[in-house]
Amino acid sequence: MNYEAIVNVLADIAKIFITYTVILFVFLFIVLCCYIVVLYVIDRTQKEHTVRRNYPVIGRFRYFFEHLGEFFRQYFFAMDREEMPFNRAQRSWVYRAAKNLDQTVAFGSTRDLRPEGTVMFINSPFPPLTDESLPPKPIRLGDGYCGKPYETSAIVNISGMSFGAISKPAVRALSHGAKAAGCWVNTGEGGLSRYHLEGGCDIVFQIGTGKFGVRDRHGNLSEEKLAGIAQHEAVKMFEIKLSQGAKPGKGGMLPGAKVTAEIAEIRGLEIGQDAISPNRHHELATSEDLLEMIYRVRQITDKPTGFKAVISSSAWLDELFGLIRAKGLEYAPDFITVDSADGGTGAAPMSLMDDVGLTIKESLPMLVDKLDEYQLRDRIKVNASGKLINPTEVAWALCVGTDFVSTARGPMFALGCIQALQCNKNTCPTGITTHDRELQKGLVVENKQKRVAHYIKNLEKEIRIIANSCGLKRPRDFTREHARIVIDTGRSVTLAQLYPSFQGHPPKLTAPLEGESAVNS
Repeated sequence: MNYEAIVNVLADIAKIFITYTVILFVFLFIVLCCYIVVLYVIDRTQKEHTVRRNYPVIGRFRYFFEHLGEFFRQYFFAMDREEMPFNRAQRSWVYRAAKNLDQTVAFGSTRDLRPEGTVMFINSPFPPLTDESLPPKPIRLGDGYCGKPYETSAIVNISGMSFGAISKPAVRALSHGAKAAGCWVNTGEGGLSRYHLEGGCDIVFQIGTGKFGVRDRHGNLSEEKLAGIAQHEAVKMFEIKLSQGAKPGKGGMLPGAKVTAEIAEIRGLEIGQDAISPNRHHELATSEDLLEMIYRVRQITDKPTGFKAVISSSAWLDELFGLIRAKGLEYAPDFITVDSADGGTGAAPMSLMDDVGLTIKESLPMLVDKLDEYQLRDRIKVNASGKLINPTEVAWALCVGTDFVSTARGPMFALGCIQALQCNKNTCPTGITTHDRELQKGLVVENKQKRVAHYIKNLEKEIRIIANSCGLKRPRDFTREHARIVIDTGRSVTLAQLYPSFQGHPPKLTAPLEGESAVNS
């Protein structure tokens, strides 16, 4: 075949290709036009969406742009300290800490120190030398009131996130990371899985309103299952969950489609059954019921037992603590986890998330002061939770009087969370809150467990740096004299002035206080 013949063949092939391409283009164009006509008719005739009815087809782009707006605001338009619930500066610090990178910044602070509520720490003119800084003193919970008290020196711990709400690789990474960091992991209300136990970390088992993992077939607390959970050496404490910061007064729900055979076995459900938590424990209707349940769980498990709640009323604390003094210290919780109204969740009604409950800024001082007022501070330890992911917030909580801090979203950022706000859609792009195995592949446990450990360790390291700057050798030596807060006049006052500690004697008792010897010994 000569050169001219080859050219003719190629020309024929080109003509055929162009012809079919044109035909295909015309066909697709006709299909597109028909599709647009159908959309036009649908939009014009539907009666639910005003914009689509008035601006058929074009109005549909509104939803697309709204979706894109989340990402454009996050990456292009929002300033470093503008976003909610966590701004870029807060997230960036966690990312750097988790990767064990340099956490210093240059030139000067981008934080506006003038707004009301801004916290500033009081530096000492003669701080201890760096090598004089000491690690936190250990705290012992349940000592004298159960056979297996728990001792830990950790300040920052990992708050409750249920297996089911978060993925298997996420739970595994948190378990291994907590072990390396020396802190505890709270199971959340979804029960204890083998993935929690895998890393060998200390575990706090949470008893939610659904009693998942410790329920009988009727949904009541099973003493046999509870005792079985307590047999695990890694399970150090039990936490009765009354309410959660983002949704006080409402229980959680895991759709039946997500209740796999494994999750059903862990939670004590049938495969495919909706995992619905009531909005409160059906057996708890009064403060006395709560104290009786705490006592019952501690007797069964022989381990420290406390409760978690959103605290909004000093009157309720008066009732509860007065009742403890009347019944005896053996009925007191070994710890109270106070959750903030701006805490996190996988999904909650906006009305509850935005408008119900007090934030930790008010509830933590209220709780600590009431414990002092009723002389229960030594008996009951305090665990603060709610948006405490950076050194400043944790140091503030220590100044106010907490013993521990628990955080969930900090470790989530360490796992790779990008605040895509997809937690309730099973489409989490980082594999943390999804059961889509393809998305979970992005979460490599061996890598992420190191980041969780680095984050916790670096967070506590910077808390010690702040303490050292304030003239303290240990971070748990903070008092309310070590921080100031800007008030409405534009000036700042110390936390001690804003929240003066209780001075005086507790209310008179109607019955003698039992168990004093256990506290004073």
